Amino acid sequence: MPVLTRLIPSPVVVDIRAGALNDLASVLADQRICSATGKLAIAISGGSGAVLRERLAPSLPNAEWFEVGGGTLDDAIKLADALKKGRYDALVGLGGGKIIDCAKFAAARVGLPLVAVATNLSHDGLCSPVATLDNDAGRGSYGVPNPIAVVIDLDVIREAPVRFVRSGIGDAVSNISCIADWELANRETGEAIDGLAAAMARQAGEAVLRHPGGVGDDGFLQVLAEGLVLTGIAMSVSGDSRPASGACHEINHAFDLLFPKRAASHGEQVGLGAAFAMHLRGAHEESEQMAEVLRRHGLPVLPAEIGFTVDEFVQVVEYAPQTRPGRYTILEHLNLNHDQIKDAYADYAKAIGS
Repeated sequence: MPVLTRLIPSPVVVDIRAGALNDLASVLADQRICSATGKLAIAISGGSGAVLRERLAPSLPNAEWFEVGGGTLDDAIKLADALKKGRYDALVGLGGGKIIDCAKFAAARVGLPLVAVATNLSHDGLCSPVATLDNDAGRGSYGVPNPIAVVIDLDVIREAPVRFVRSGIGDAVSNISCIADWELANRETGEAIDGLAAAMARQAGEAVLRHPGGVGDDGFLQVLAEGLVLTGIAMSVSGDSRPASGACHEINHAFDLLFPKRAASHGEQVGLGAAFAMHLRGAHEESEQMAEVLRRHGLPVLPAEIGFTVDEFVQVVEYAPQTRPGRYTILEHLNLNHDQIKDAYADYAKAIGS
């Protein structure tokens, strides 16, 4: 009987530790990433990226640096057009989520391998096969190859505003609700579920949820960074965002679409959405535990904590299924009307202690 296996699309290098940035040059010299010439293009932001350029430039003498304006589709296309004018072995995206997403899109457009060097842990996109970019219609998700290498320096992560770490916590913990939605869709509609991708995403979320440390602890930051990377790989394994996108992300998209100028961070919104979605599915103990952990890390669990009224939150939840047509979650399953959502929210707020 032959043993059948599958290849998992994943980076050839994952370096997560304090001081990792000090060894970036040696990582980039790996001939699985670059040729012997070491001709690199490095995309950075105009803020923290400039400081890192000053620090890293002496060790990367053959690099050409490109400043990226923001996180829009136009920014990514401009970067790709600039890359076409030179010859490079690889593109390095050095910065937060917006810079890395722009670099992922540009690298895919010109056919370069991408090295993701994250300076914050705001969401699970740093190692995912998706680039999320603002466009004329609001925001779009674009399929791209996985990064060939991921470098996360925990010393750099600690220097970033703590709100970025909190956002990553919300995104990682929401995996638990996302997998519950995927399993629900499997039972109710027959949607195929990839057990390996589900296991990776769920365990990443559970590791963050159950870790006793805080946002300033290296041990906790290590687990969070690993969890976000594993979640990105889980999406590659499944071939879409399903392991990390359920009712909580529909709620997040609804916040962004209905209140674009007032929306909170991605991680804050999906964390709140996940705790509420777990309550909706009747997993009250899990919902309360999730809310407790989110609160411990300084994340919101009630809409008022991010500046929204109860009526606005009910409007968001009611609209949420329209953001992902064809996706089946607890929201589509229950198909609650306005008054039913309002009653469910009142029960949720009481249960978690408003």
